[in-house]
Amino acid sequence: MNQMEMSYQPPAGRPLGTNGYFKFGAGVLIPILSAITKRDWRGMENIPQSGPVIVVSNHISYADPLVFSQFLYQNGRAPRFLGKASVFRIPIIGKIIAGSGQIPVERESENARFALQHAIAFLRAGHCLGVYPEGTLTRDENFWPMRAKTGIARLAIITQVPVIPCAQYGAQEVLPRYGKLPRFWRRTKVSVWAGKPLEFSRWKGKEEDPQALKEATEYVMSALTRLLEQIRGESAPAEIFDPHNSELPRTGNYKKAKRDK
Repeated sequence: MNQMEMSYQPPAGRPLGTNGYFKFGAGVLIPILSAITKRDWRGMENIPQSGPVIVVSNHISYADPLVFSQFLYQNGRAPRFLGKASVFRIPIIGKIIAGSGQIPVERESENARFALQHAIAFLRAGHCLGVYPEGTLTRDENFWPMRAKTGIARLAIITQVPVIPCAQYGAQEVLPRYGKLPRFWRRTKVSVWAGKPLEFSRWKGKEEDPQALKEATEYVMSALTRLLEQIRGESAPAEIFDPHNSELPRTGNYKKAKRDK
């Protein structure tokens, strides 16, 4: 049985969905994260302890998937993510990520279309699926969520499973945006707040309707942004950064791309 087939088996263990690779990774990373961060976790009661669920988050740093996974893992769920394929090619780390049940996705390629199929299979098996609706680190200079892709809306409309918005802030101080060296010398406050479940029955059967997808995507991102406003104690800008109206590259280190011009 290959890794992908194993990933689609019903979740087992405690936290639900864990396996040997996941436990090894958690055993190494959680003590490190606990040493360099101060946790501000709220809304844990909104994370279902069983059954299929989609948890969505804003994306501000390469460190935030670790912070987000710790939040979920220590509150009962070992999540599955669809991650960019290049991470899976990193020696040792890639093997652990793949072994823990995550699925590589070739972004901006023809193979990216299979991501939806993988996600549906995870949910049908009863997993907790983690999704970053923006698809990459936000390009907003002040770390506010930008306009997201419609994949989360299509997935939520098709599956009709609960969607839990989880806003996070602080990971960008642990590892700066596109940075490679974490700040180990201080403990940084890292907030992860989970909101009430979102539901998509009003758009049922409209997963191919562009207007419905737009509305449902904005519904998700609005919930995320409201949570983030509470965490930060300030209002998001009225104009949301839209990558479609920007000259910045859609994925990858846009700061490096600007320097190379």
